[in-house]
Formats: sequence, C-alpha cells, structure tokens
Amino acid sequence: MTNDVTLGIKYMLFASFCFACMGAFAKQLSGSMSSIEVVFFRNVFGVLLILISIYKSPLNQKGGKPMLLVFRGLAGFIALLFFFYNIANIPLGEAMTFSKTSTIFSAIFAYFFVKEKLGLKGWLGVFIGFIGILFITKFDGSSLDKTDWLGILCGVGAGLAYTSIRELRKYYDGRTIVLSFMGIGTVGPLLLMLISEFYINEQYDYIFAKFVMPQPGDWINIICLGGVATLAQVYMTKAYSVAKAGIIGTISYANIAFSIMIGLILGDAFPDIWIILGISLIVVSGFFVSSKKE
Repeated sequence: MTNDVTLGIKYMLFASFCFACMGAFAKQLSGSMSSIEVVFFRNVFGVLLILISIYKSPLNQKGGKPMLLVFRGLAGFIALLFFFYNIANIPLGEAMTFSKTSTIFSAIFAYFFVKEKLGLKGWLGVFIGFIGILFITKFDGSSLDKTDWLGILCGVGAGLAYTSIRELRKYYDGRTIVLSFMGIGTVGPLLLMLISEFYINEQYDYIFAKFVMPQPGDWINIICLGGVATLAQVYMTKAYSVAKAGIIGTISYANIAFSIMIGLILGDAFPDIWIILGISLIVVSGFFVSSKKE
C-alpha cells in the first residue's frame, strides 16, 4: 500500500460527499415509497456491477467461512434497513451520525471477538461516543423514541458487519464480501415486501411495507441513488488503499457535515445545541478510536 495522505484525504472527502448525497436521494424517495423498497434499489445496482466485475475478472479466494459470510450480509442489511428508515423520519445529519457510531461498536466487538487491542485512547473514545449518543437521543432515563433505538441498532449492526470483514478478508475476495451484503440486501427487501402483501403492522413499518411501483420521476432519484452509492464505495476503497486507516477513518466523519448541509437544503431543521454537542462528541470519539489504527 502506498501512503499518499493528500490523495487519500481527497478520495475520502469525495466518498463522504457521495454518501451524503446517497442519503439525500434516499430521503427524496421516501416520500413515495417505503424505506424497505429504497434499500432494495440501493443494493440491486451494486449486485449487477459486482457480477459484471466478477465476470470480467474471476474471483481468487480460498473460502471456507460461508456462515460468517452470511452473518456479515445479514448484519449489514439490517443496519442499512434501520439507517434508511431513519433517513426518512429524522434529519439527515442525525441519521448519518447514528450510522457513524459503528466505529464505536466495531472497536468494542473487535476487542472481544478478534482480540484487537483498544488501548487507553480507544476506550476513552468509546466512552465519549456513548456520552454523545445520550445527547443526540436526549435520553433522560425515561424512554427512547423508535428512531433512537433504530439508530443505535444501526450502529451495532454496522459494527458487527465491519468486525466480521476483518476475519473474512483472510478467506474471500473483497467483491465476495460486498456481494454477500448487497445480495442479501436485495433478496431481503423482496421477501419482506412479499410478506407484507399478507401481513402488515404499522408498529413494525421499518420491517414490513408493500411494494409501490415507482413513479416516472422516482427513477431519476433511483438511478442517482445507485450511482452515488457506487461512487462512494469505490472512492472509500481507494482512500483506504493509499493512506493509513486512522487518517482516513477520521476524515470519513466529514459525511456528517455534508449530510447536515444537504439536509438543511432539503428542509431539515437546524440541529439544536444538544444534538450539535452529541454529534461533536461522536466525531471526537471517532478520532480517538480511529487513531489507534495508525
């Protein structure tokens, strides 16, 4: 791996902007279809592109961990399902911040399951991150909203998915790992929408929703959603391939700022002081946790 910090930062900033744009297109689509259907369209593009890539350049891997591969796909799919539901129901910047708590949970899971050292700075980052979550959810010891729970679970699911990747990359081509996520993320929504034709419960609207045929104008947002999501993945990978993970992981928090700005353009309310403080603490926690990877 080369170590071109400037190039890596540029790649990650562009990827972060693309991730924020992906959230914006998902938010636009949520006005005419369920978040489950948006997840389907988000992933089906990726599946097609990866299959084309595998056709042009066959996989080179030893395999041997099929259940872990399925686990990675399920964890990632559930995290994305909750993430897109929150995008539809809360300000874009808050939804993105919840998703970035994956760094905190990934560090914890890696410590217990992969035996990766965390260190004093890492544990401090974890502690600060949980304080940040309390501020964003405005938790006062009584109760949390549904979107708060789903936001936290989004971070947990993504953290589990990222932790599993650390083991899977020893056995599988990177495209196989991504395909496990996007494949399940394509089939899963189809099954949930099929079940919803016979069973529907508004309390679990983040899991069950009927398929709605996209309107002509929706297809533009769907194509843009797939396009920027793919660009985000490509340039994020490029960033991690040319610079140290600690630096790139820190820069990745720029997508929160991008999401807040784009959210304001789309009509989101400006975050209040407690949410701003919570976001700031989670970003700081990310700096601490990411820096341990230097």
